This record gives sequence, structure tokens and C-alpha cells, in this order.
Amino acid sequence: MGTILASETPQAERVDTTGPVEVSVVIPCLNEANSLALCVDKAAKAFRASGLSGEVIVADNGSTDGSIKIAEQHGARVVRVPERGYGAALRAGIAAARGQLIVMGDADDSYDFTDVPRFVQKLREGYDLVMGNRFRGEIKPGAMPRSHKYFGNPGLTALVNTMFHARIGDSYCGMRGFTRALYDRLDVRSTGMEFALEMIIKAAQIGARIAEIPIILWPDKRGRPPHLRSFRDGWRSLRFMLLYAPNWLFLYPGAMLAAFGLFVVFWLLPGPRQISPRVTLDVHTMIFGVIFTLLGVQTLSIGAFAKLFGYAERFDRGSVSLKRLLKRITLESGLLFGGALFLTGFVGCAWITWRWAASGFGPLHEVRQVLFWSMWLFVGIQVIFASFFLSMLGISRGTYIGDYDLK
Repeated sequence: MGTILASETPQAERVDTTGPVEVSVVIPCLNEANSLALCVDKAAKAFRASGLSGEVIVADNGSTDGSIKIAEQHGARVVRVPERGYGAALRAGIAAARGQLIVMGDADDSYDFTDVPRFVQKLREGYDLVMGNRFRGEIKPGAMPRSHKYFGNPGLTALVNTMFHARIGDSYCGMRGFTRALYDRLDVRSTGMEFALEMIIKAAQIGARIAEIPIILWPDKRGRPPHLRSFRDGWRSLRFMLLYAPNWLFLYPGAMLAAFGLFVVFWLLPGPRQISPRVTLDVHTMIFGVIFTLLGVQTLSIGAFAKLFGYAERFDRGSVSLKRLLKRITLESGLLFGGALFLTGFVGCAWITWRWAASGFGPLHEVRQVLFWSMWLFVGIQVIFASFFLSMLGISRGTYIGDYDLK
């Protein structure tokens, strides 16, 4: 292509696209005519000032306001992305990038692309992912809604750190740098705003080296309402994190339900418990204990299905413990355990039935024992069928358990 002039004015920046490229700046764009030229020119200026060999890629998501022409006039290489979505645009732009170091940022001029060399410096130090941190830097007045500044971003960041141990301070910062090698390992699939979270989550799961640098967030210059919708996109982010964290979504709640249910059942098995002079817990509360136990076991089973599915589909990139567990657990061991629970419950129920028949099928006074032994019978059935489904799921996903090799 040769050397492209950033514009036809004397102040035009020049982007050399003939030589080798070390850094690619990728900018997703959808109708950003008011601010796009500023972003492209700042990136070009940063290349010239620091001596970096770089390119600017604008991943256009269907602009109709002249953004494409502006990007080309100012020296950017335009990649047209028909599939709508923030993540879809970034994925296409990154796929077209020639540099081994990539810096991404929004096209609304809220991020200063003259900071690109700072991200490159950290990447050269050996970090895989370098996040901008607006809270450690500065958020200019009017640059971020108060609800995002004090609740949304800190809350989502806290959840990311709690669930995935990312240890970052600004999970939704739109300006970040990363290596091509890391990006290829992450296999990011999101096409929407979740792209930003998926990158962090997967990077944390594989133990990538993550650093942060303070940056300034400026009021955007797009001249139109933002594409972001606070509550809609906030819920999508929370939903995405939960789907990537089956431990928090299924296993921990299931374990708590089962443990609480078992505690209630064993506590009330000997007889009624008086809480206060006016409150006595009896067999009706024990019924709820059985229900909580069964619900907890069912939730744990779904969690096991989700864990295996996530491992097979490479959603969970750090499941070393799960891989070891899958090698030890076989369908037969699950069937034996479930069968033992079922047989225990069946024998207990048969014994109660025999005693009831011996009494002439009169009033049944051993309701507690019926609930207790029936609970183990039902849990055993759940374990048996869950074991079969886990084995079927492993086969269908090419992730065999037990005596087979895990791919």
C-alpha cells in the first residue's frame, strides 16, 4: 500500500504500512465520525514520537456516517465487519492485525492513544495483558456516569476478582494491550460487550501475567448517545460471569442447600425440637429438610454437568483439579455409590413397611424414619442417573472419563 497520508492538510500524520509491524492499534467503530480522526491521528503521532513500527486498524461495524472514509483518509486500514457487536468488531480487527503486540481502544476519543507506547513498554517487560486503570489514573468530570463510577464498574470488578482471582482494579476499561500469543491461546468467542470480560477471565484462568497502568478517561466526543445501556449490559456482564463460574452458580449454592437440609433432617430425626416456649419444630420442618437436601443434590449434579461441559468446550481453561478428578471417577464408581445409597434407602423403607404391615397397616407413627430412608433412596437415584448423563456428556464432547484419555 505504501505510505498513507493521515490527511491532505499540512498537519497530517504519516503511517508507514510497508515495513514490518510490531504494534497494531485496533479501534472498533460504529458511526464515530466526530471523533475517529482524533483517535487515528493520536495513534499515528504516538508511533512517530516513540519510533514504534505500527499500524492503525479500524474495525467498522456498519457505519453510515462517513466513518470509513475518514479512517482511510487519516491513514488507518479499515476492516469491514458485517456481524454486529463490539466483540465481533474487535475479533475481526485483531484477526487482521499484523503486529505481535496489540493495543485496543474505543473510537470516541475517551482514551488517549498517545498512551500506546506505555502499554507497549509493559508488554516488552514480559506481561501478557496490560490493562488501563481509570480509577488509579483520572476520570474527568462528565466522562463516566456516577452509577458506573461508584457502583457498576467497582461491583463488576469485585465479582471478577472474587470469582476468577484476576487481581485487577478496572475490569471494563476499554483500552488494553496484549500479545498476539496470549490472544491466540484465549480463544475469545464473545461478539458483544462481554468480549472485555471474557478476555480477562480466560487470561486469569491460564495464569497469564497481567499488569495495570493508570490512564485518564476523557469525556467522549462522539456527539451522540452511547451504545452502552447500563442495566442491560450490566445484567449481561453478570450473567456472563455466572455462566463462566459454575462453582459459584451451582456447586457452592448446591452444597449449602444439601448441607443445610441434612443438618435439619438429622437434627429432627430423634424427635421435635423446641426453639422457644411458643415455637416447636417437628416433622413438617423435617420435610423441608428433605426437600432442601434433594434440591441441593440436584443443583450439585447440574454443576457437575456444567463443569464437564465447560472443560470440554475450553470455557474453563485452568481445570487441572477437574482433569485429575475426571481421570479418577468412572461411570462404574458413580453407579456403585448411587447404588449403595439407593440400596440403603430401599432397605430402610422396606423395614418400615414390614413393621407397618405387621401392625395390620394401622396408623403410621414412624414418619420421621420414612422421610429419612426415602431421602437416601431418592438421592441414590439422582446419583445413578447423573453418573450416566455425565458419561454421555463426556462422550458427546470428546472428553472421556475414567479409563479413557482426556483430550
